[in-house]
Amino acid sequence: MAGHFEATGDGGAAIALDEVEISILRSLSVQLLELIGPGDEPADGEDPLTAILTDGPSEPPDDPALARLFPDAYGGGPDAPPDGEGEEERSASAEFRRFTENELRARKREDGLAVVRALDSLTPDPPPGPSGPGKHPQGGDGTAGAVLTLKPEESRQWLGALNDLRLAIGTRLEVTDDDDSSELYSLPDEDPRKPMVMAYLWLGGLQETLVETLLP
Repeated sequence: MAGHFEATGDGGAAIALDEVEISILRSLSVQLLELIGPGDEPADGEDPLTAILTDGPSEPPDDPALARLFPDAYGGGPDAPPDGEGEEERSASAEFRRFTENELRARKREDGLAVVRALDSLTPDPPPGPSGPGKHPQGGDGTAGAVLTLKPEESRQWLGALNDLRLAIGTRLEVTDDDDSSELYSLPDEDPRKPMVMAYLWLGGLQETLVETLLP
């Protein structure tokens, strides 16, 4: 179970995480929430559903990572040249975004918050001492560890958040297709992108094994 998700038999998933992995996942999730933004809170007495259905923006975000998280529904996406889209496609994308982006942002925030809440609920065992190791798996360097168990709905929220994290980090790394990611393995240690690359590849492994637990 260490380092990857395994099915729990009831539609959920479980993974053993050490203290460092918990800290990294939480930090990345908080940064994702900051990138997505807090959103517009409903006014006092306002129906939350009404707030979600309020018209959203009609133009794509300026930040490339956000544009990747909230792509145009029609046309070539954020990487396509402007003259590659017709006026009809741009108009359709703007109209679709206006009615869907607020709800999509709310869902992505909930996915990110689900990750943070689940990690905050963990109580890692202390590293091995005179009395022996704790009941949960320890990290390879003797750090504290814990087992995270997700219910089926939580697994789907984690999958959404992991996907969003990889999209955002991949955009920062200028990864545009699967071939680019293979080159990341050969980056020298002194490359300043190395920590972000390691996070990107690690999240990919987590995402892949979590998907496998959801397959029938």
